[in-house]
Amino acid sequence: MKNFKGKIAFITGGASGAGLGQAKVFAKAGMKVVITDIRQDALDSAVGEIVKYSGCGADDVMPLCFDLTDRKAYTEAADSVEKKFGGPPHLLIQTAGVNSFGPVEASTFDDFDWVMGVCLDHVVNGHIIFIPRMIKAYANKEEFHVALTSSMGAFMGGSGCAPYTAAKAAANNLIYSYAEALVGYGGGATVICPGNINSNIGDAEKYRPKHLSNTGYHVSEGTMKHLRAVHATGIDPVELAEILKEAIENGRIIALPFPDPSGWPPMLRSMNANIEEYLLTADERKKNMEERMKNMPPPPAGGGGGGMWDVPEGAERFGMARKDLDFVDTNKKPQ
Repeated sequence: MKNFKGKIAFITGGASGAGLGQAKVFAKAGMKVVITDIRQDALDSAVGEIVKYSGCGADDVMPLCFDLTDRKAYTEAADSVEKKFGGPPHLLIQTAGVNSFGPVEASTFDDFDWVMGVCLDHVVNGHIIFIPRMIKAYANKEEFHVALTSSMGAFMGGSGCAPYTAAKAAANNLIYSYAEALVGYGGGATVICPGNINSNIGDAEKYRPKHLSNTGYHVSEGTMKHLRAVHATGIDPVELAEILKEAIENGRIIALPFPDPSGWPPMLRSMNANIEEYLLTADERKKNMEERMKNMPPPPAGGGGGGMWDVPEGAERFGMARKDLDFVDTNKKPQ
């Protein structure tokens, strides 16, 4: 998909973070933009930001407030887009996501239902609701494309955020499948897999539905404050959106968060090395781990590595289980 002017984009999670960056970039490219979120105040603020950045008219931005896991509401949203703009989106970008951190063995049904509901089920909903409409309207007549904001976590396990990495791995695979399917209709599919984004995903626990509030993880204002600080160092959402736009224009199925695509193969090779290690015996993996630990640089003077797990005061139990889950060993060593 190379020509965006006058076409329609539908972006989930478009009121902040990566989704807002995408809305700004594709509105500037001349698209009519639909943004969704569950926070009406964030949507109201985002419309002004998009108009200011892109120079588009306010009527070219359509904010929709609804729960993406509600299929009836999602279908009604799709109908309203067609009513306002005269057709389904030419570009569907599903970016909304949530995450929480804690030992996988402490996870509850609610932890999985919440994270996978937003990060995977909403993607399924969007595909099932929109793609048939897109094919009927545009197949081999107009360019159309589906895209997904996933994560580097899709390429690896994550014992501290397993529902998230599992959802992202599955969502990636859906994009690979749709990329195969849509080419015959003149469409395409792209997944972008960033690491850290300057976004407010660290506050996601504030918006967890009450009926899914039984978490096995330790969550506090301190842990959320820590995540806000971590994400503040991430890639700028507009820069990430420009990388996605380049990938869509050139028919890439996977995009990684580097402006220069020459950096992508080394990163993928390094992640694939993790998968190769799963083929080794337990003793071989332990030996490799010991070698890596010996070669790790010493922490900076004063202690602390300055990384994600070097938590500040008030967030000492970040990534840990609830205190009452006495079966979780917080001192277990990596094997």
